[in-house]
Amino acid sequence: MSADRSAPPARRGIRSFVLRQGRMSPAQQRACDELMPRYGIAFDAQSLDYAAVFGRSAPVVLEIGFGMGETTAEIAASHPHVDFLGIEVHLPGVGALLRRIEAAGLANVRVIRHDAVEVVEAMIPADSLAGIHVYFPDPWPKKRHHKRRLLQPRFVHALAQRLAKRGYLHVATDWEPYAEDVLAALASEPLLANRAQAYAERPPWRPQTKFERRGRALGHAVFDLLFERT
Repeated sequence: MSADRSAPPARRGIRSFVLRQGRMSPAQQRACDELMPRYGIAFDAQSLDYAAVFGRSAPVVLEIGFGMGETTAEIAASHPHVDFLGIEVHLPGVGALLRRIEAAGLANVRVIRHDAVEVVEAMIPADSLAGIHVYFPDPWPKKRHHKRRLLQPRFVHALAQRLAKRGYLHVATDWEPYAEDVLAALASEPLLANRAQAYAERPPWRPQTKFERRGRALGHAVFDLLFERT
């Protein structure tokens, strides 16, 4: 499939991100130019055919906001029997993950550069995902910005609908007030059940991210939330 290199179109009034692109390195730019046609998926208002995308039938895990892709690539390399679909809007991060995919020879990762809410609503079939990863989303700490937080009840419901039975939703954050809000949103979703009493231990498949290391250096606790589709 061809890649969508344009910035995400302005469709929704409130978004969970701001496009702060930062500096693209020449290597990241080359990766976007040369590798997106191979590993990228263009946004399209039609449900994905995972078998066509990955060239095989395998469990599919969606990752929303993969940052620079370090964790995505590490998890994909250690789970070659699982296919990973990563969504990110920031172009340097997309370029960084594409470089990792190529360097490690990862055949089980594909990338969409678009607004995750629109991708989930338009492209991810119901009851189709083995798991969803949302690691260290922007907590939008100021109260006036809380409406920008990604994991609002409506989007949580959309995510839950896309999970297959016994599929999991795994969220990690180092911002305790946001963790409390996410826990409340997930606990109130009737399609989900908590695998822990409240917060979970970090599961073995999630390596420490650079955001986690940064948060711990600042004295932040890290909160993992692990829910399952009933």
